[in-house]
Amino acid sequence: MGKEESPQITRRTTRSSSSTPILKNGEETTKTSEPHPLTINDLVFGGEPIKLDELLSSFPGRRIQILELMRLLGPLNSPMLPLFLYGGTSTGKTSIILQIFRHLNRPFVYSSCLTCYSPRILFESIMNQLLLHRKNADNGYASAKRCERPSDFVVSLREALTNVLNTLKENSGKSSSRKPAGQANGRMIYLIFDNLELVREWDKSSSILPFLFELYDILNMPEVGLIFISKVSPDAYYSDRGYVEPIPILFPDYTEDSLRQIFMRNQANPKLYSSFLDVVLRTFSRITRRVDELSTAFSPLFKKYCEPLSDPGLVPNEDMKRKLFSHLQPHLAPALNEIFKVQSQPSPEVEAKQEKVKRKSNANKLGGREAFDEIDFHMSTSAKYLIISAFLASRNPATLDASLFDSTGGSDNRKRKRKSSEKSMEQKETAEQELLMKGPGTFPLERLLAIFQCLTSVVESSLGEDQQINEGLGAGNGDSGLMSDVLLQLSSLCNANFISKGGSCPLEGSTRYRATISEDLALKVARSLKFPLSKYLYRG
Repeated sequence: MGKEESPQITRRTTRSSSSTPILKNGEETTKTSEPHPLTINDLVFGGEPIKLDELLSSFPGRRIQILELMRLLGPLNSPMLPLFLYGGTSTGKTSIILQIFRHLNRPFVYSSCLTCYSPRILFESIMNQLLLHRKNADNGYASAKRCERPSDFVVSLREALTNVLNTLKENSGKSSSRKPAGQANGRMIYLIFDNLELVREWDKSSSILPFLFELYDILNMPEVGLIFISKVSPDAYYSDRGYVEPIPILFPDYTEDSLRQIFMRNQANPKLYSSFLDVVLRTFSRITRRVDELSTAFSPLFKKYCEPLSDPGLVPNEDMKRKLFSHLQPHLAPALNEIFKVQSQPSPEVEAKQEKVKRKSNANKLGGREAFDEIDFHMSTSAKYLIISAFLASRNPATLDASLFDSTGGSDNRKRKRKSSEKSMEQKETAEQELLMKGPGTFPLERLLAIFQCLTSVVESSLGEDQQINEGLGAGNGDSGLMSDVLLQLSSLCNANFISKGGSCPLEGSTRYRATISEDLALKVARSLKFPLSKYLYRG
């Protein structure tokens, strides 16, 4: 996961790479002497620490997440609650946390559940790093400790952590006018668990996952920090065993502007590459926002784009841009089909719909926006209102439902607004950032149905009975028919990944859901219904 999060990031110095001596002229020695013994300083990232400005500039679109992580990690030697970093593939989770530790120069132990594919291998990987043990031919590539059970791992882990922390305290206690290069900062050690979602596929996942989350309470060591990295949201790990819940930090998909900044970095001819991105970025970003996939697709296309140029350093004018686009255009559709398996030949229904959208865009504009703002898939009206209800339930606090939705589904009765003070504005900005870090919230089925009924009640009162049936909002033979239809629609939306189904909350005992659609898609769905989504959306 660390390799695919973000391009051009220096890898952490590994035990094997740090053991190879290098001469000043860059040539490796041929001497087969024993590698130097590992020390506590080998638990840091390796290489020169980077400054905060360099760290922020290395990850466009991730300034908020980086600063929030820095705040949660706290000053040197400050205790911290467990952290839970989650987001899609190639959103920068692993690379950012590793580069933050490079900036802070603090010791940590990194273990990926992708390479450590069983509990025993995961436990032994952590122990090998803490005990400064290097596998080689002399020890038969054996681990320092064999941990078959979690109880064995806890005993060995506590002992190893105590030794590491004592060594860190001794090093930090030594008074020195000049700190040695590469020495670890502070008296804390951090355990990082990456690709946590893969643990759910293990044989004993039902006991291993709660055990990992309970490590904070089991160890009860303030000098130890725990960081979990996952591609799925925290509600997928609900358990009936009580433990301190990690602080969630969401890494959303990159925006189009952030992707442009990422790909514009270190370009020999920025203006030429910018004109290339003007052609391909918007089209490909609608298919995927993963940096690794886009980078794979853009590399051969950019070579095709530059073929008509005699000089790669030339700055293209408008006429040259048109020629370059004409040369590249035949290769775009095959590239989409080859990389992302997109159907190259549209069906007659899709062609008819594209023609309809084209005619509509030539005739008029929809609310000041072009026709491409329409959703490009078919969905019933009731399903659209269900998606909007789920989106509002995920984004709005549950305590505001009564004020946002009255018995008629409207929100017309509002109090007179007073001028906001500077303090209230700062509190509002802080609340918005906290909501952004936590990501979309979860909600029970009862709340979803209540919001759905409020939103559709106004529509049902304004439509005729026949139109209600055609739009899919009529109750049919009774409320039971409407309830069955809504539950069926909800199941379909979950299968289509518009809504995710999480685990059951131990306190409530009911299944919770989460809307996975972006705000842009929710606005498109609302526009298709002429629904004023912004009036119901809480902004902090």
